[in-house]
Amino acid sequence: MIGVILAAGMAKRLRPLTDTKPKCLLKVGERTLLERTIRAMQQAGISEFVVVTGYRSEQIVDFIENNIVSIGTIGTIDTIDTIAAPTFHFLHNADYEHNNNIYSLWMAGEFVRGKEFLLMDSDILCDPAAVARIANEPESALALNRHECGEEEIKVIVDGDGHITEISKVCSIQDAIGESVGIEKMTADYSTALYKELDLMILKEGLIDVFYERCFERLIPQGHTFKVVDTTSYFSYELDTPEDFERAKELMPKELL
Repeated sequence: MIGVILAAGMAKRLRPLTDTKPKCLLKVGERTLLERTIRAMQQAGISEFVVVTGYRSEQIVDFIENNIVSIGTIGTIDTIDTIAAPTFHFLHNADYEHNNNIYSLWMAGEFVRGKEFLLMDSDILCDPAAVARIANEPESALALNRHECGEEEIKVIVDGDGHITEISKVCSIQDAIGESVGIEKMTADYSTALYKELDLMILKEGLIDVFYERCFERLIPQGHTFKVVDTTSYFSYELDTPEDFERAKELMPKELL
């Protein structure tokens, strides 16, 4: 399985923290968000990565190239288990100011079209166990936290078998069972259908400035959807403001810091 990490955004709501560095290189505790994402994927058995950069891309590439040691771990050898040495493919979303994460996901198709892959944004703060839980699902799967949602969350509605029937910010708050965490596993079949639809959306319809969940929604009537995996019991926290970073340090379990 390949790990896809989207790291192109500017995170304007986090200014001034992101004035000089991308959001994924901000730290919670002793580790950056990007390091946490890569380590979680590695612990789930992933050793090949596609990283789509944009804003201050050189910092992201430098961080990965200078902080992953030869045995494939991040950090010091005596504190982290030895795992397979990773391979990284970097793609640069040069027009990151004018497009959204759907465009970065489409770019990643150069390496993952028609292949099984695990998708994460680079700024997700969560327990690595949640990542492994999704990666180990036999079918296409999406992590979900059950809570009462508002207008801004990516909300999820499911059928009786726990498969998604709607996923967006604008679907019914009353019918939604929770919020997408931002961890998705795509089977090879789903990946094939996904990139066929992304080609249509990007190349024919010019839908470059929407969230990639719009593509997920369009695939549902075609018979392609995700099984929802409830990850509410695992720690996760959304980081949108400078205050969120301070609060995350207080709420995060000590074993994850």
